Amino acid sequence: MISCGEDKPEPEPFQPTPYQIEVPYGFPTIFNIPEDNPMTVEGIELGRYLFYDGRMSGRTHPDSLMSCATCHIQANSFECGINHPEYIGGFTHGITGKPTPHVMLPMINLVWNSYGYLWNGFVSKDNPNPNYRNIEALVWMGIVAEHEMNSDTNLAKETIQNIPGYPELFKKAFGSETVTVKNMSKAIAQFIRTLISANSKFDKYMRGEVQLTQSELSGFVLFTTEEGADCFHCHGGFGNPMFTTNLFYNNGKDSLFTGQFEDLRDRYHVTGDPMDLGAYKATTLRNIELTGPYMHDGRFATLDDVINFYSHDLVWSPYVNPLMHHINNQGVQLTPQEKADLKAFIQTLRDDEFLTNPDFGPPDKFPDEE
Repeated sequence: MISCGEDKPEPEPFQPTPYQIEVPYGFPTIFNIPEDNPMTVEGIELGRYLFYDGRMSGRTHPDSLMSCATCHIQANSFECGINHPEYIGGFTHGITGKPTPHVMLPMINLVWNSYGYLWNGFVSKDNPNPNYRNIEALVWMGIVAEHEMNSDTNLAKETIQNIPGYPELFKKAFGSETVTVKNMSKAIAQFIRTLISANSKFDKYMRGEVQLTQSELSGFVLFTTEEGADCFHCHGGFGNPMFTTNLFYNNGKDSLFTGQFEDLRDRYHVTGDPMDLGAYKATTLRNIELTGPYMHDGRFATLDDVINFYSHDLVWSPYVNPLMHHINNQGVQLTPQEKADLKAFIQTLRDDEFLTNPDFGPPDKFPDEE
């Protein structure tokens, strides 16, 4: 029994369990993890629940639920997929039916991306506004955007706060049962940073576990040589297992641009540099066969369309990136066999383990169902 003069027992200190990312063979050892959001087992667990819970949109009626996973589907490399029954052709829209201003980017190996998110890199560590600097920002932006959840941050946090089980999970992850959008964003960002793809056929080849076919090997040579398909400058290769630089390029899709007051989606509207007109992120090629349509506006439906574009249909402009070495010939002019070989190599970047890993999939039950 504690008398009036005795001190009450000290509450147990808040000690979430640190989570250590296992660096795959050949991958970088430097991560993009904000100092104020270290990876923890409890944070990742909470983030996984929230990623898949449609009530995060601030709604509870089944007909109006929307979660991150509504569009970011694991089996399609966390894109909606070109054959989605609602998002026809891979073009997404929000609860309101308003279309997104661009096609989706995959959630693959984002923990190594330090050069900005979205097609133009608007969300980046260099943004002068601290609210737009990392994956955490993309979460609350998705809640309020008209072309996504079209909700309100106060409504979202109140809804989650009132779901049994969630306050306890927030306490375990962040030390308080009070739900905040900031901590919702932190938890989901932690989960997204665990989405690592490193076990494709090509990864196994690099580890000496399997052999590539002759066609795949020929495609690899084309991919990594300037006199071949010349892909590696923007999409990596031996020294870049991300299969993207995460940088932004005008890759010769167009010769005319809509100007600063009409199209707010290219890199120019982030940097103000005229040489960034028509420049967009070079996407990762991991699982690329599942992430069509291609380019920021989805103009190409298939990988064959993309390969044909780089082979024959490049368009010169004063803003085309200098790495587009074959621009004066309208492309790299691959033969039909070379195109088939290049495609065969690109398909070795499919990682079925990533697409089926249960740690990345929906939980069996949500907190109020335990």
